Amino acid sequence: MKQCYWGMAMLLLLLVTRSGAQAYYFYDDRHYEGPLLTEFGIKSGGINALTDLGGKKGNGRKGLKDLNLIFTKPCISFYSVLHYKNCVGLRLQYTSGSVTAADSILKKSRATNHGRYERNLSFRSPIRELALTVEIHLISIINAAGMNKGLPRLSPFLMAGIGFYSFNPQAKWEDRWFPLQPLHTEGQGFTIYPERKPYSLQQGNLLVGGGLKYEINAWLNGRIEILHRFLRTDYLDDVSLDSYVDPGLFARELTPSLARLARALSDRRAEVDPGHITNTSYQRGNPNNKDGYFTVEIGLGVVLGRSRR
Repeated sequence: MKQCYWGMAMLLLLLVTRSGAQAYYFYDDRHYEGPLLTEFGIKSGGINALTDLGGKKGNGRKGLKDLNLIFTKPCISFYSVLHYKNCVGLRLQYTSGSVTAADSILKKSRATNHGRYERNLSFRSPIRELALTVEIHLISIINAAGMNKGLPRLSPFLMAGIGFYSFNPQAKWEDRWFPLQPLHTEGQGFTIYPERKPYSLQQGNLLVGGGLKYEINAWLNGRIEILHRFLRTDYLDDVSLDSYVDPGLFARELTPSLARLARALSDRRAEVDPGHITNTSYQRGNPNNKDGYFTVEIGLGVVLGRSRR
């Protein structure tokens, strides 16, 4: 991960050193700027997740087709961007928010959701993320190639990069929230399942997205962005495998207090169907699709590096 950060930083440094003899550029008839600009800003908006839980009616579909906007939660980001000739930017960003989902949202469509409502699982998780991304401003690149036709006031851009984030899936039971990872709800780390490794609560991700930047004036930028995160884990919601664990294993592998919680939170079908007894072959999750989350944010940035003529 650190090698990737240094690699992108060195790439930007190489571009700067090869920028040519021209030291300053006219921003407008009253301001000029150097090849490097710095932008500091804040963004706020919504964050949502694509996991095994919740979703829309039916058998569950991959990606945005199963997104339920009701689970969108607020998020906030702080960022700094080093711009090179307004064409390429190297951004460091911190994002904070929380994601959630619940099968109970499918109650009205229970007749068509193939047991997803009856599964009755739910979760919430805080998200803390530090990411390094590259911005590519398309119109500025085209204009620069055409002998400096000027900086567009409205500039679409693409983004891609890498990040490091933390999460901690929790479930509510008896009016209290309990972290799920220590409960090994799918037998992760149990001696009988050597192939099921416990998941880490701190992991890397890949970020891809795009947006629009609006030049309010020489010192301020407005932004609207959408940024999706591809994860290596399927345990953002603590649900992955397509079967249940024999509840008797919890008492063998965990302390009595944790075993009690694990039995209660790994299988919650009886809460909506009293008397139900789950067969371990019942489908719990879908290990073929990794989880993900995304943000949609509006922001304001302050630009440094421009001077009055």
